[in-house]
Amino acid sequence: MEEKAHATSKLIAEKKMEILDAWMKEQRASDTFREDLMSIEDLQRQSEAFLKELIEATRSGNLRDISTPEYKALNEMLVDISDRRAKQGFSPRETALYVFSLKDTLSRFLREKYRDDQEVLNQETRAVTKILDSLGLVAFESFVQRREDLIRRQQEELLELSTPVIQIWEGALVVPLIGTLDSNRTQVVMKNLLQAIVKTTARVVILDISGVPTVDTLTAQHLLKTVSAAKLMGSRCIVCGIRPGIAETMVNLGIDLSEVKTRANLSGALKEALELLDLDVVELKRV
Repeated sequence: MEEKAHATSKLIAEKKMEILDAWMKEQRASDTFREDLMSIEDLQRQSEAFLKELIEATRSGNLRDISTPEYKALNEMLVDISDRRAKQGFSPRETALYVFSLKDTLSRFLREKYRDDQEVLNQETRAVTKILDSLGLVAFESFVQRREDLIRRQQEELLELSTPVIQIWEGALVVPLIGTLDSNRTQVVMKNLLQAIVKTTARVVILDISGVPTVDTLTAQHLLKTVSAAKLMGSRCIVCGIRPGIAETMVNLGIDLSEVKTRANLSGALKEALELLDLDVVELKRV
């Protein structure tokens, strides 16, 4: 079998350009061909490079195991192809089918070479199918991993954007909170807030929770931790925007906010913040 496998790898090398042309025709005729995402020229270059690495990987006659050193470069190429195709807008299915489509092309060349030996033809077809199936799975898994990494980064960026820290006056910050407060988001709030306190030397921080739909014990604990962290940095915290329903829930849960300054709305919190900064709001008389 090893000798026959080596002969098959030699076949791929000797018929490289013919195989490439046949593979390109097969891809262009497929319903997964996306000329809107990749030009024919780019697909040609990508397919030729892939075929070249496949020839190098199979030169030893290994058509069974892609975890061996000779397949290292090909596996790395597939990761790169999957990464680029994810950025270009291909789906995981389209990326995997790009590799799988080579099976039909190679099968035709194998049938021609081993047409007088059905047993060897079946063996070689199974070997080629197995190796390309394995490579197709590498492309699929790499694509999915790339997509998951992208989604995770986007989620982190959205967390950053959804927890702004705004300097409203010298020495005063406002953190408007909108949506659910979970552990991950609270950590982002705390990190951004503490960094802003250090940067601006703020003495007063307003936490506006008017956009938080519900408050449970865990949410309240997160809120108190943020207040405590700001206090350790030398800033006084004012919590505002506690709606009647949330206030009732917090009372029923036995949550103690006696050590925290609270105001009904942002206007009241701003007034309190200015007083803590020893500032007065004076109405200007217009002439």
